[in-house]
Parts: sequence; structure tokens; C-alpha cells
Amino acid sequence: MKIQLLAFASAGDALGRSRLVVELPDGASLADLRSRLHRDYPDLRPLWERLAVAVDGELAGPEAPLADGAEVALLPPVSGGSGPAGASVVTEAAGRAALTEGPLNIEGILETVSADGFGAVLLFLGTVRDNHQGQSVERLDYSAYEAMALARLERIVTELEQAHGPLRLAIVHRLGPVPVGEASVAIAAASPHRAAAYEASRRALERLKAEVPIWKREHYAGGEAAWREEEPLDRP
Repeated sequence: MKIQLLAFASAGDALGRSRLVVELPDGASLADLRSRLHRDYPDLRPLWERLAVAVDGELAGPEAPLADGAEVALLPPVSGGSGPAGASVVTEAAGRAALTEGPLNIEGILETVSADGFGAVLLFLGTVRDNHQGQSVERLDYSAYEAMALARLERIVTELEQAHGPLRLAIVHRLGPVPVGEASVAIAAASPHRAAAYEASRRALERLKAEVPIWKREHYAGGEAAWREEEPLDRP
């Protein structure tokens, strides 16, 4: 059987590619895939214990069975930091969870949560700093396992709206290069009173950093670059 393997961030660096077709015997498990990859790609071995592994978009245990055509994603710890170019790719199920390339449309994001009965409208922006641990940062490059990231963002929006309602919540994260000073993520929350909006915004950011497969690569003034992989992915 054939497995479609996706490798993100440092896992992709270790494989030397982001996509790979792996042939395995029928009835193979993730443990069998791990053995094959360790044999063929020794640079992946020291990273494996840090990885989460998803099968068809859901996190899976080390002995999970595999089926022909399964999509297996190798997911390093996420950054924990904070469609066509310039247009948001919005998931309609939640309506306010999106990934986008290009600058964030802040006014548009606020419009998605505003309502006459909601007197408290809160906006959080995560922007790119010009330094990290003594190094001068020029930009961040964001990448994502997009299908899984959008599903996780939808789930966060839906669950927090249910937990803190009446509430409207929007989370939009930027992908690709983001220069210093520009926003990489926006979280907007609106409710009749401020307490629910503050709590939902805070929880949305915490869950985004822990649950959503988005990675960032820092580019420094000296020309070096490094993945910021700090938070192991959590099951929601």
C-alpha cells in the first residue's frame, strides 16, 4: 500500500522535502512507517520523539493502523508565539476562522463579530518583534498544515462561542512572510459585556498556540534562520 507523507518545518528539513510517497506492506502501522523512515532518513531520528503524528488530519498514537492512501503528517512542536494572495480562505462552518496570505484586513475581521447588541468589541493583534534572544529579527515566515489548521481554528471558535455566549469570535492567522511590525494573527471577540470578550480572547490565543499546526521560521539580520518549535501539539 502507498502512504502520502507530509513533513512540516524541521521534519521537512530532515527529509529534504515536504511530500513523499512511502510504500508499506498491507496492514502496516505508524510504528512500521517510523522504522522505514528511520532507516531511510537518519536525520529524522533525533527529531522523532518531539513529533506529533496525524493520520488523515487527526492526531494518532504510535501503533495506529494505516490504510492504503492514508495521509500521514509529521508535526513538530508549533511556534507557540504568537487562497490567492491577499484574500482570506474562510471556512464556512464557523464562518470566522481563516488563514490568509498578505496583510490582515482588520476592519473586515471586526465586521464579522460586530452586532448591535454587543457593546464590548475586543481586538488582539500579535505582531512581529524586531528581536529574539539578543538577535535582530528581520521577518517571520509562517507555514501550516492548512486543512488541519483550519479545522482546529473552527473548533476553537465554535467551542468558545458556546462556552462564553452570547459571543462572536474570529481568529485569522497570516501565512507566508511577515515583516517586523506587521500583525501575524488577529483575534476579535464581541459580546454584550466585556468580561466574556476578554476571557474568550485569552483562551483563543492559548488554544491557538497549543492546538493549531502553524509554524514560524525566524530570519535574522545576519542571514541565519531558525524554526521556533516550542509547544507540542495538544489534542483538543
